[in-house]
Amino acid sequence: MNSPRPLTNFVGGRRCEPTGSVLALTDPRTGVAFGHAAVSGPDEVDHALRTAEAAFRGFRRTTPAERQTALLCLADALEDGAEEFAEAECRETGKSRHQMLQDEIPQCADQLRFFAGAARLPEGAASGEYAPGHSSLVRREPVGVCAQITPWNYPLMMAVWKIAPAVAAGNTTVVKPAETTPTTTVMLAELANRFLPPGVVNVVLGDRETGRLLIGHPIPALVSLTGSTRAGVEVARAAADDLKLTHLELGGNAPALVFEDADVQAAAEGIAAAGFYNAGQDCTAATRVLVQAGVREALVKALTGTAAALTGGPGAAPGAEPDVGPLNSAAQLGRVLGLLARLPDRAFVHTGGHRVGDCGYHLAPTVVSGLRQEDEIVQEEIFAPVLTVQEFTTEAEGVRLANDQPYGLAASVWTSDHSRVLRTTAELEFGAVWVNTHGVLTAEMPHGGFKHSGHGKDLSAYGLADYTRVKHVMSSLTDRA
Repeated sequence: MNSPRPLTNFVGGRRCEPTGSVLALTDPRTGVAFGHAAVSGPDEVDHALRTAEAAFRGFRRTTPAERQTALLCLADALEDGAEEFAEAECRETGKSRHQMLQDEIPQCADQLRFFAGAARLPEGAASGEYAPGHSSLVRREPVGVCAQITPWNYPLMMAVWKIAPAVAAGNTTVVKPAETTPTTTVMLAELANRFLPPGVVNVVLGDRETGRLLIGHPIPALVSLTGSTRAGVEVARAAADDLKLTHLELGGNAPALVFEDADVQAAAEGIAAAGFYNAGQDCTAATRVLVQAGVREALVKALTGTAAALTGGPGAAPGAEPDVGPLNSAAQLGRVLGLLARLPDRAFVHTGGHRVGDCGYHLAPTVVSGLRQEDEIVQEEIFAPVLTVQEFTTEAEGVRLANDQPYGLAASVWTSDHSRVLRTTAELEFGAVWVNTHGVLTAEMPHGGFKHSGHGKDLSAYGLADYTRVKHVMSSLTDRA
C-alpha cells in the first residue's frame, strides 16, 4: 500500500512538488505518525518570496473595498468548510472537535470579518495646512512582503491573526507554520486563493532552518513571529541585519491574583478554565496563581477538585474520561515532566504531576503549591495544564510577585473591590489585564505583551496599523508656471 503524498508548499496559487526532505506528522493523542510534510530549503523559500514580491506590485493598488470583499468571502468559506478544517487540526494537535467547531473556527471567521471592515477605516492625522503656504496629508501604505511564522498551539487561528491584517492593509505574505501542525495553514491559503490574486497568500513548510532562511532573505519588509521568547530574540537579531520591521508575540507566564474579597469559587472555576484550556498550551494561560493568605486553603481545594475531575481522578464522576487533550509532542511532554521532576522538596503536588496513559502525550492537570518566586517552575513558561500556587499577604506584595518575572503578556485580578481594580491594573506590567475573568479575547481589542513577551499588537485597529507604514506628503499651495 502506497504511503500518502507529503503535504507541500502552496505558492503562487498552487501546491508545489517537494524537492528535498520531509518531516513526519504525528497524532499527539496516540504518538503514531500518519503522514509527512515537505521541508523547504533556500530555493523554495526564495521562490515563495519572489512570488509574493511580484504579487505585491499589483495587490498594493487594490482598494480597501476589494480587500474587504475577499476577506468576507474567505470568512464565509471557512465556516462552510469548518468540519474539514476541524478534522485536520484535531489530528495534528489532539484538540477536541468541540473546541474547534464551537470556539476556534467561529473566532477565526469573526476576526477575518473584523479586519475586512477595518481595511476601510484606516486611522491617521487629519490633512491640513500646518506650515504657511503648504498643505499636508498622511498616507497609510502597506509595508510590502510579510514573512510570518506561526506556532503549533493554535495553527489555524494564528494564521488568521497574521494573514488577515496583512492582507487588509494591502500586503502579500509568506507564512511558515510550525513543523508539527502545518495542514490547516495550507488549507487556509488554498481557500484564500479563491478570492485573492495568486501569490498574495503563500505557505512554505519546514523546520527552524526554513524559518531562518525566511527571516534572513532580503525581500521581506516585516517579520512577524508568534512563538517562544528564544525564537523572538533570534528573529530580532536576524532582522536587525537588514533593519526589517518586527512584530513579536512571544511567551507568557500569566499570573492570576486572587484577593480575600474575591468570590473564591468563581475564581477557581475561571482560573481552571483558563489554565487547562487547550491543555494549558496558551501563552495567556492562567498559570501562576497568587492567592492572599486568608483564602489560600479554600482556593487550592477548589482548584484541586476541578483538576482531579478533569483527569478522572478523585472527585470525578464514575467512569469519567480525561477532558484535557494531549501536549503537542514527545519533546514538549518530556520538557514539562522534567520541570515537575525538578520541583523543590518543599513543593506539594495536590493532584496530577504525571503522564496519563502509555501512548500519546497526555499530562494530568496539575496543581502545585509550596513554591517560591525563584523556583524554576514559577519563572519558566510551562505551556501545559499546570497551575502553580503562591501565597501573598498584602496587595503590594501580590503585585510585586506578579511583576517579578521576565514575561509581560497577560494577567488577571480577582476581587470585589473596585478601588483595588484601579490600583492593581495600573501597576501590573502586562499587555492585557482581565478582572474577574481570564483569557477572553475579542477582535476589537489589542493583544500583545511587554518585556520578554515581545512587541506589536495582534487583533484590533492596532494590529492593522502594525502592517502599514506612514508617509507624510506636503504640497506647496503656490501656483508655479
